Amino acid sequence: MTLLLNKIPNILRISFQRDICSSHSINAHWNKDWIAKPYPKTEQERKIAAEKYNLHPDEYKAYPDDGLGYGDYPKLPFKGVALRDPYYPYDHPEHRRNYDEPVHIDINILGEDRYDAGASDRYSNKVMVTSFLLIFGTLFGACYLSDYIPMFQPVAEKQYPWKGKTYYTFEKVN
Repeated sequence: MTLLLNKIPNILRISFQRDICSSHSINAHWNKDWIAKPYPKTEQERKIAAEKYNLHPDEYKAYPDDGLGYGDYPKLPFKGVALRDPYYPYDHPEHRRNYDEPVHIDINILGEDRYDAGASDRYSNKVMVTSFLLIFGTLFGACYLSDYIPMFQPVAEKQYPWKGKTYYTFEKVN
């Protein structure tokens, strides 16, 4: 027991010392490291930007310089993540992307669990609209017709054994 009590301060000291030292030795990326550079104006700047985003210079096309601040970020095709090959060995299979691969500027919309840009629907628009109208038309028609066909439990006059005699009065008897 004494041996264990002597070891606890050393374990705590090593743990705290490691945390303090590690915080200085790790150079994590900050937002300023990922910010896009200004819009490329020359062919040389365009090639440097294409290399920065791991794209071939012929594939690289930046967003137009309209003041929104996209800078040299590449304009990627508006294609949903769910359309990518599910069997490819991605570095991040849950997002279907590889390390250091640029993502679309609207990746918040194009996630696998969100909007499927470019995917074809299972049924045509005509079939979907017809199904919608038939289902909700039937429900609306049933509700509309139920106003004209009264539905209630049939009730008859209360039946007592003898007519003219009062039953179950709760008034005080004189």
